[in-house]
Amino acid sequence: MGVEDVRAAAARIRPFIHRTPLLPSRSLSEKVGSAVRLKCETLQRAGSFKIRGAMNALLQLSDEERRRGVVAFSSGNHAQGVALAAKLLGMRATIVMPEGSVAAKVKATEAYGAQVVTAGVTAATRDTVAREIADKTGAAVVPPFDDERIIAGAGTVGLEIVEEWPEVDAIVVPLGGGGLLSGTALAATSLKPNVQMFGVEPRAGNDGEQSFRAGHIISIEPPKTIADGARTLAIGVRNFAIIRERVRDVVSVDDDTLLDALKFAIYRTKLVIEPTGALGIAALLSRAVAVKGRVAVVVSGGNLDFALLCK
Repeated sequence: MGVEDVRAAAARIRPFIHRTPLLPSRSLSEKVGSAVRLKCETLQRAGSFKIRGAMNALLQLSDEERRRGVVAFSSGNHAQGVALAAKLLGMRATIVMPEGSVAAKVKATEAYGAQVVTAGVTAATRDTVAREIADKTGAAVVPPFDDERIIAGAGTVGLEIVEEWPEVDAIVVPLGGGGLLSGTALAATSLKPNVQMFGVEPRAGNDGEQSFRAGHIISIEPPKTIADGARTLAIGVRNFAIIRERVRDVVSVDDDTLLDALKFAIYRTKLVIEPTGALGIAALLSRAVAVKGRVAVVVSGGNLDFALLCK
């Protein structure tokens, strides 16, 4: 796949999504000694970038597939993205979410009209359960990241950043399964080959960092981290191929560092940011990513469990 797929996705989903702002942050810029702008997917429909890929996938289904509906598996933001996309297109959606998913995300997914299945579901079994449902119902499976339609939709984030800020020197992106990082890197480096791309994970769930260092995909046990959007067990095959080719480095931050960065960002930017969405900010503040010049940070989502702020 290439940037033409991202451009096609951008045209396809444009009527259904927000073109989110790329906002300068004086506080962050002064802290890290670079000109920092935040790509605010916190202000996207359904509260995260995930509706970009979900909508791109659903819009490419046939009429018969739309009639049969869709099934997806997710810990939260992909769930909401698929649920809202299905609602906007008048489709049925079933979402498989692990037990213990953030309650607010489960409720939001249900509020968009999706049927949520959680009983007995774990991070390790959610894919299998979803595909069993698809086999029984004929519903189309919409994966959260290892899918070219999802990658192209997520890549519209990178397209918008470079179009709006062609002088950007580096882009820092949260990393879970790899849809956002691979798509953003594909789009951004196609438009500007010398832009430096960085991925950031929670230390407890750094399968992507390990994979990047090893040169092959490494799987881990279900991680315990406040970054619930990055509790993936392994990076996607399609995603990893792009990341290996187009990303300069993948780093990780521990949960204490992430929580401190999250609170700093909320207090100073006045944005509602979830932990996964703050990974890039944490990497800059902790110097896990130390890059000078003009830096765009993708703030991937804002579906925050507010109880975290009491810790």
